[in-house]
Amino acid sequence: ELRASYPGMPIYTTLGNNDSGCGDYQLDTGSDFLAQAGKVVAEALPAAQRDDVLKEFGQGGYYSVLMAEPVQNTRLVVVNDLFLSPKYSTCADKGDSSAGADEMKWLRQQLQDARQAGQRVWIMGHIPPGVDPFSTVLKLRDVCRGQAPISFLSSDKMADLMTEFADVVHLGIFGHTHMDEMRLLETVGAEAQAAEGHRVAVKIVPSISPVDGNKPAFTIARINQATANLENYDVIEASDKSGVGTTWTVEYDYAKTYHEADFSPSTLKELVDKFKGDHYASQPESVAYIHNYYVGDRSPELSPFWPEYVCSMGNGAAKPFAACVCSTTK
Repeated sequence: ELRASYPGMPIYTTLGNNDSGCGDYQLDTGSDFLAQAGKVVAEALPAAQRDDVLKEFGQGGYYSVLMAEPVQNTRLVVVNDLFLSPKYSTCADKGDSSAGADEMKWLRQQLQDARQAGQRVWIMGHIPPGVDPFSTVLKLRDVCRGQAPISFLSSDKMADLMTEFADVVHLGIFGHTHMDEMRLLETVGAEAQAAEGHRVAVKIVPSISPVDGNKPAFTIARINQATANLENYDVIEASDKSGVGTTWTVEYDYAKTYHEADFSPSTLKELVDKFKGDHYASQPESVAYIHNYYVGDRSPELSPFWPEYVCSMGNGAAKPFAACVCSTTK
């Protein structure tokens, strides 16, 4: 459908946890499913890139390509972070940590190659790195008494790689939560001055499907073609959940709503700091974020644990998240 709607336009695809030949969060490396799905993915890319994508995707469901013009000198690294989920198993319902370990070796190599070539990088996946604040609160995890928060992934390896190579990684794009969210990855324990160069801005895009009760939505972004920086974006929402007689309108414009020049580590740091200082979510930026988080606005879902949620925005690892939460609840 996308190829028919936008003929000739490159379409970059990442697998989600339901994209499998055998079950939710289940997948085998080198499977027939990946081989067949890889053909669909490759057909939407420029002809010169298809063979390499077929080979990489057929093995693990991930791949790396240079983004098409007019974007300049930018590599898109598409990860299959299903292998990194704590819920992951093979189609035989067995755990397999080797698949994720092999992918992280591959990711490191991609980032090293990009750094050596002087390329910029976008990383796109489905499941975001960091703490899952909603599940942590829902399951009553007492992080101030030593209980670990619930994280989206089974380790911090991908987040650590992204921040280690923050000089080349300009953006992370993920989904999975179905909500419209922002995250700031930062090197754990780094001094403030050193941390400036080890931050990565992450955009979590809302869902086109309404299975979580949200209205369908998609995001249209404007990027600087020369620098690959995300300058602005609009979230477009459906008028209803049924798809019958649906009209689409702009829910919000990032730059106008949050009064920031772009979506970057520095501007996101400013926003997160504002949110942290607004414990009761009374300032315009906080009110807007809570409203926009759940497309169609179900503000009560986020409002009751706003301070805990904000801690997850800038503290992706368990220990700094817990330290942040405990400092706000004293």
